[in-house]
Amino acid sequence: MENDTKPYITPDSKVGALLEYFPELENVLMEMSPSFRKLRNPVLRRTVAKVATLRQVAKIGNISLSKMINELRTAAGQSTGDAFENDEITTDARPEWFNEGKVVKSFDARSTIEAGRNPMGEFFKVLGEVEGGKICELITPFVPAPLIELARGKGYRVWSRQTAEEKFGTYFIRNNIKEGDGNV
Repeated sequence: MENDTKPYITPDSKVGALLEYFPELENVLMEMSPSFRKLRNPVLRRTVAKVATLRQVAKIGNISLSKMINELRTAAGQSTGDAFENDEITTDARPEWFNEGKVVKSFDARSTIEAGRNPMGEFFKVLGEVEGGKICELITPFVPAPLIELARGKGYRVWSRQTAEEKFGTYFIRNNIKEGDGNV
């Protein structure tokens, strides 16, 4: 498929679109579960793959959603932070604004995600309750790239780090830095 920018792989990525953009991931999927070998059938490829999300096929293949997402991202050359440039996403170095003592709210979205629900609305409600200068932590099984983009658009600085296998802490603080300082 001709496109300069390939989409970031998320739980809601459609299998068909994923394989159009990343044909090399077909074998990666097949190795994850014998159930996925059925995708080689052209009829299933044209029908099921066009509507099935990675979240759905993880359930079908009885594999961990976070494991699937992280393996596909790695195979596609998308390490957990590659979707962002000039960011503090998934770095070992803590950004200057991060301080554990400033974390006043923590929202664990892992069970919500594994249950197939989107935690975005509930998380943004919690995030909105956090006063300026304080940090809200989001716990997920992978870097929540689309949510990070939305939060940045709403004026938050964001940093993610892997804290355990299949566990990422993503930290949000309101951006109080003046425009033009190059550190937004």
